[in-house]
Amino acid sequence: MTNRLHISGQLIEFESDRYEQSDEGSFIYGKEVSIHVPFKIKEFYQHGWQSWSLTAWFDPSIYPGNSYPKSLNVMQNDLQYAELDHPNGSWLGAVSNFEGEILFIGSLDLGSHVELIGQNIIGKNETKVGKWFMSIGKENEVFSSYLSILSKKLGKTKITKSPRIWCSWYSLYEEISEEFLLKVCEDLHDYPFDVIQVDDGWQLKVGDWKPNNKFPSGMEALAEKICLSGKKAGIWLAPLLVTPSSNMYKEHRDWLLRSENGNPIIAGFNWNERLFALDTTMPMVLEWLTDLMKEVRRWGFEYVKLDFLYAGALNGVRHLNIPREDAFRLGLQTIREALGDAFLLTCGTPIIPSIGLCDAMRIGPDVSGVWSPFLENKLMNNYSVPGVQNAIRTSINRLWLQPLILTDPDVVYFQNEGNSLDKYQKGQLQSLAVIANYKATSDIPHLNSSEEKKIIMSFLEEDPEVIRTNRYSYKIRGKDSDFSEIVPLLPELNLLESILQKITMEISNFLFVLRFFGKINSIIRKQTIKRIFQ
Repeated sequence: MTNRLHISGQLIEFESDRYEQSDEGSFIYGKEVSIHVPFKIKEFYQHGWQSWSLTAWFDPSIYPGNSYPKSLNVMQNDLQYAELDHPNGSWLGAVSNFEGEILFIGSLDLGSHVELIGQNIIGKNETKVGKWFMSIGKENEVFSSYLSILSKKLGKTKITKSPRIWCSWYSLYEEISEEFLLKVCEDLHDYPFDVIQVDDGWQLKVGDWKPNNKFPSGMEALAEKICLSGKKAGIWLAPLLVTPSSNMYKEHRDWLLRSENGNPIIAGFNWNERLFALDTTMPMVLEWLTDLMKEVRRWGFEYVKLDFLYAGALNGVRHLNIPREDAFRLGLQTIREALGDAFLLTCGTPIIPSIGLCDAMRIGPDVSGVWSPFLENKLMNNYSVPGVQNAIRTSINRLWLQPLILTDPDVVYFQNEGNSLDKYQKGQLQSLAVIANYKATSDIPHLNSSEEKKIIMSFLEEDPEVIRTNRYSYKIRGKDSDFSEIVPLLPELNLLESILQKITMEISNFLFVLRFFGKINSIIRKQTIKRIFQ
């Protein structure tokens, strides 16, 4: 039914089953609700589904559209809505006017989506009549009100200060070994890191979480040696994924999330093979997750990074007939309880369903050694792939989450080794880490020059005052730090670029292309690591 409310002096017309007003704000109810925007729209706020999904303010008349390759959509977007041809986002959305105000709608339920069609913001819940927070006003104030309501419903982290982390991924990738990590551990003895985190590459297979032959002493021995160096031991896992080459797949295919016809749901492509997802409503899966997390704790790891968690919230047929994001939250809650007081960082994770169950959350795509990958960004319309500009763009637009979780914008670079970033680009990434209050790097310590080491030490030890002065502007130590030139999406293509885009999009959908580039990357990484440690 059509309703009208005066909010902050403006008359708002909307369609809903019912509405209510309280001290917390205005709430509307419906499986589908619609709010008519009473002003000329300047920008739309698109909030991505999981860590790597594009989150940005942009002019809705130049909606970026679908991204490619389509085979990776399941790993980067909410697949259910990936083909929509108009601005949309997960759980919440907003539009701004030219006077500095926003009209906002935010769900208080899981399984919710927001779309902008013409002058109407539409909120939809996948399974039930939803409750929506509706507000109009200054951006910071509106988001703050929504956060307060979310906190009461989902909870928040009790940890107020993030650890300082050295992570193996962005220098060693899957080429890590016990030998390499012990060398790094020794070289980091006088750096004020709190955690040395072992990333991907230690396990037998994704699905088989036992150490491979590059770790002959085992993970317990490695964790002990890290702790003896004065740091806490951290570890990476992707516990909701299974690869076909794993023993888990061969022995427990009945644990997988399935389609209506009984086939395993494809959860993406990585490690040069297809990915499948575990059904987190199966008692045996939950028992296995509990045992795995407890084993990680017995090994001695106190910092746990869980990756590719979106797999637990994909559409599919489950043991229990419950909504997909509820199923995900059930799995994550089981993991949280099994980990006890370990620090939990979630990555590749659905944002709202993770709140209250993790200490920190990756809030953007991975960084990489390049600023803006031209092929993926411009020719494939993909802003979720690794790249520093992509990571900054989405992360800076998710910092409003900070009161509920610790926000991880990913690692920063100081060295020139292994990346093509210039001084300005590294500086912007370092500034974002200070603003987000989450400091991590993967730079190999023995390659640091004396000047680089000095800069890293200062970065880790200082806790400067940070003041936000505008949406993308901050003062750090009284100096201006502005990201407004970084966040816009790329301009429209010219004729030649449009032709190249069509060709690239078609080619990129073939898995053999992904396998080819995966092998090339692996060869390059192996050669780089060999040179670093020779």
